[in-house]
Amino acid sequence: MIIGVRHTGIVVHDVEGALAFWINLLGAKILVDQIEEGEFISQLLGMEKVSVRTVKLDSGDGTVIELLSFESHQNETIWAGKPYSTGITHVALNVSNIEELTSNLEAAGYFQLNPFNVDPSGKVKVAYLKGFEGLLLELVQTL
Repeated sequence: MIIGVRHTGIVVHDVEGALAFWINLLGAKILVDQIEEGEFISQLLGMEKVSVRTVKLDSGDGTVIELLSFESHQNETIWAGKPYSTGITHVALNVSNIEELTSNLEAAGYFQLNPFNVDPSGKVKVAYLKGFEGLLLELVQTL
């Protein structure tokens, strides 16, 4: 039985660029920034001689985003970057001011796939955009 989501892991090619995106633009805070290597992580992932930088970020409400950048193995691009791709398609984030955040993201070179919209219930305003390294983000503001 699931009792909660621990974190969402995202493999990135450019960890410094990802940190700038998640921290400077989205306001996340670093919880842990470490290199994981050795027998435990190698066995866990079923790979040999793993060395991976893992950065755990707090989104502000206890939700954790984990960025991973493998130093021992080349990151592979398998995901097609489409909303209907197999695998993790997007990360949904609760935000306090969707207009301000989307404006800041667009000024930094990221773009919305469509303008934000109010859902049919009238309870939330939602935007969908391409973020760092093509990750799709769903931004949700409770009204």
